[in-house]
Amino acid sequence: MQDKHWSKFQLLHQVVTNPNIRVKGEHSYYSDCWDNGFEESVVRYLHGDKISRDWEPRWEIDKLHIGDYVCIGAEVVILMGGNHTHRADWFCLYPFMDYIEEAYIGKGDTHIGDGAWLGMRAMIMPGVSIGEGAVIAANSVVTKDVEPYAVVGGSPAKLVKYRFEPAIIKELLQLNIYDWPEEKFSALKRYLCASDIQRLKDAALAYDAKNQA
Repeated sequence: MQDKHWSKFQLLHQVVTNPNIRVKGEHSYYSDCWDNGFEESVVRYLHGDKISRDWEPRWEIDKLHIGDYVCIGAEVVILMGGNHTHRADWFCLYPFMDYIEEAYIGKGDTHIGDGAWLGMRAMIMPGVSIGEGAVIAANSVVTKDVEPYAVVGGSPAKLVKYRFEPAIIKELLQLNIYDWPEEKFSALKRYLCASDIQRLKDAALAYDAKNQA
């Protein structure tokens, strides 16, 4: 077995076996240097993990949707449904098995958008949607949706700033960068690894014109 090191990582499309986890593309990764890997250590299902996925579910199993080019730092936790059977609106919080179906209230699917970065030891709560290009600071607890290209941090996570001006964010979303064919993405990588929106748009137009000719 190869020794683990901080420079090593798992490509999610190569390691995910759980049908409840849906991974777009072939570039999203998890830094697994300090634990047992993405499925065993990051994604926390009560129903839906490798042991319980074949059980008759007591409720509809929520899905985890992960975009392309997502960067997931070491020891992140993505908490899925089924773990929340403690009803704060009941007098007793204890999850008695004879009332467990009533105790569970689903939060819906969890979505992690293309190009997002989840910092080390961040925790993502069930039913949250993290927008394209968003940054989750290390040790943050995300309890609400995060807008595209926002930076959030803290417990609970709050907006720190946006990565770019609103007009630039709008243009980036309109470009649909993460839906480009692999060839186009690779050809324009130099412009993506920069911060000049006009040069990126010009290069994208030139690429399209050349390849439609």
